[in-house]
Amino acid sequence: MKLTAIAIDDEPVALAVIKNHAAMVPFLDIKGFFTNAFEAMDFLSKEKVDLLFLDIKMPDISGLDFLSSLPQPPMTIFTTAYSEHAVKSFELDAIDYLLKPFSLIRFIKACNKAHSLWQLKQQGVPTPAKDIPPYIFLKSGYEQYKIILEDILYLESAGNYVNFVLKDRRLISRLSMQEAVDLLPALLFTRVHRSYIVANNKIERADRNALYIKNIPIPIGAAYGPAIEKILNK
Repeated sequence: MKLTAIAIDDEPVALAVIKNHAAMVPFLDIKGFFTNAFEAMDFLSKEKVDLLFLDIKMPDISGLDFLSSLPQPPMTIFTTAYSEHAVKSFELDAIDYLLKPFSLIRFIKACNKAHSLWQLKQQGVPTPAKDIPPYIFLKSGYEQYKIILEDILYLESAGNYVNFVLKDRRLISRLSMQEAVDLLPALLFTRVHRSYIVANNKIERADRNALYIKNIPIPIGAAYGPAIEKILNK
């Protein structure tokens, strides 16, 4: 079963970006794209969806007021060019807050979070908005792979690609290291070198030059000392 959604933005170009990104998310089914917020409100009065992609600065009604007006609002991901509304959006229990222009990777991260919370709701488990999703979807070649976060040992940069080293396999994805950082929960993963990201709980030992995961040395970058010290002292 797919996660159903609609997207609301008064700019057709912004809706086109969401449409293109959504086509890359296998569990997402967008039922409609609306440039008029009141048409979207009418749709929601007749149809139930699981998720909203919602702009904030719109004519006639803001996205914040729109969401506040709904008696039973779906999960919501705000999409906006304005950062100053972030605090208010999370007061309304938004799942995420995407600043335009947002990348495909950042979009997928937000969708992964929504999908994880939706699955927990289906199972009747309480779902606070800040829960960390247990997995991500990763594009490798022409396929999307579901990756359990607990299976990730470390990531290694390979030019324009990143190798995801898992417990039982490797997957390579066309990403920058910064996009990989954005894709992963910051509480669980740390960049320790310009070419390496590690799963914090997989570190077995450390010396002055490297961290060790499954006896594999992961080099330590001088610029990442504070972050490394933080995870080693937990």
